[in-house]
Amino acid sequence: MELNTLIITQARMGSSRLPGKIFKEINGKTLLEIHTNRLKKARSANAVLVATTDKADDKQVYDLATRLGLLSYRGSESDVLDRFYQAAKELQPQWVVRVTSDCPLVDPALIDSVIAMAKETGVDYCSNILVENFPDGQDIEVFTFRALERSWNEATLPSEREHVTPYMRNNISGKGKSIFSAKNFDCENDYSKIRMTVDEEADFLMMQKLISEMGTERTWKEYVDFMIKSGLDSYNSDIMRNQGYYKSLENDR
Repeated sequence: MELNTLIITQARMGSSRLPGKIFKEINGKTLLEIHTNRLKKARSANAVLVATTDKADDKQVYDLATRLGLLSYRGSESDVLDRFYQAAKELQPQWVVRVTSDCPLVDPALIDSVIAMAKETGVDYCSNILVENFPDGQDIEVFTFRALERSWNEATLPSEREHVTPYMRNNISGKGKSIFSAKNFDCENDYSKIRMTVDEEADFLMMQKLISEMGTERTWKEYVDFMIKSGLDSYNSDIMRNQGYYKSLENDR
């Protein structure tokens, strides 16, 4: 099976801060279902794949993805780069889109915009996180399968294996390196302090309030405007962004 553009979302039960969070429900739907329903609305992607681990607990993630009509793959828990590569390798897409399942309200139109920039510019790597101005929870990365394969072959640091794309981001043209060409999809304002991700219980409680008021079909900007107007933007603002990645950097030493 050959695809032009494949969305891969990573999902597992074993969160250190909020175990089983992807199976928490809001209005009768799990966070994973809310998340993947939005992914399926991205018009530029041909398929959505849920990449989970080969641990026994994560069979239920694989089974739910299958019931939802999604592609699914089980692989290494710790070497997430290998999990992504092996999942994509079977399908050989030209482009891979990376998102994470702790971002239930990631915007499909924003995904389409980042994909469009990647294809129009022909870069190896394109994202909206090289400059972090979008809300935490709207992180989108688009890269070629060739870039993923090269990263898989060359990445050695623990942080590069656990978080999939650090090897790409550490070796892009914008940082004076020549391995990967890259572009950032910019946001006109800085919303980086706003959290639309679910890492801790406070995040989940905020997400409950947001979805109860706004539903699951709005744009990222409509959610942000409501959060600012209602004061929800400060509900969980004390939680550090990318905490897991910074923690993994300690293992590189």
